[in-house]
Amino acid sequence: QLQLVESGGGSVQDGGNLTLSCEASKYTYSSYCMAWFRQAPGKERESVAHIAGYDLTIRTIYSDSVKGRFTISRDNAINGVQLQMNNLKPEDTAVYYCAARPMSGGTCYDVYKYWGQGTQVTVSS
Repeated sequence: QLQLVESGGGSVQDGGNLTLSCEASKYTYSSYCMAWFRQAPGKERESVAHIAGYDLTIRTIYSDSVKGRFTISRDNAINGVQLQMNNLKPEDTAVYYCAARPMSGGTCYDVYKYWGQGTQVTVSS
């Protein structure tokens, strides 16, 4: 069973930066596709960023709302991923969740079935 633990959330001013980390309980680099989702109060959970593949086959996908501001990357030191968030806006305020699904040969399978508990990000104007 893969376990995920997020960290790095906090409160920043409009235009500030934060880096979220997702540490996994076991090796994920070539075995799992990883992603970040977020859920704001009163809203549905939405996709933020996804990463698949490894080494030269790494692919990333971003939602339009964060493209150009957020960067997802694999972090072997924590067997997980990071989310670098720059130029944060009040509308980025949400609980951010890390998720994983199995990957084989760089292809993602199944659904995101492993989830962390979330970390709060608050951006004030």
